[in-house]
Amino acid sequence: MTVTKEDLVNSVVQKVRLKRPRRERQQFLFPEFDYEPLPKKRAALVVDTIFEIIKKTLEKGDSILISGFGKFIVKFKWARKGRNPRTGEQIILESRRLVTFHCAPRLKEKIRTND
Repeated sequence: MTVTKEDLVNSVVQKVRLKRPRRERQQFLFPEFDYEPLPKKRAALVVDTIFEIIKKTLEKGDSILISGFGKFIVKFKWARKGRNPRTGEQIILESRRLVTFHCAPRLKEKIRTND
């Protein structure tokens, strides 16, 4: 199953609760009424902002470490000779930057135990 940005937004809406600014009588009796869900537009803004921060950081060439999840690393590949597999023609592959992901040990362990 692929997780989309919409799925991430819905997950944030379900998990994040905001404390209400003022307490009413019912909230003293039932503490769960003391919180309200995060609005969907605001959750979408949070997810978009996180992705924008990640994109800008990777564009600069810096690495990103998310504890318990993994590390995004920008690597540089020099130009090199290559070959078109269909025609056998020699070509020059341009230099480029790529993003690699290294999984955190905690995440690896969780993935292994869920099999």
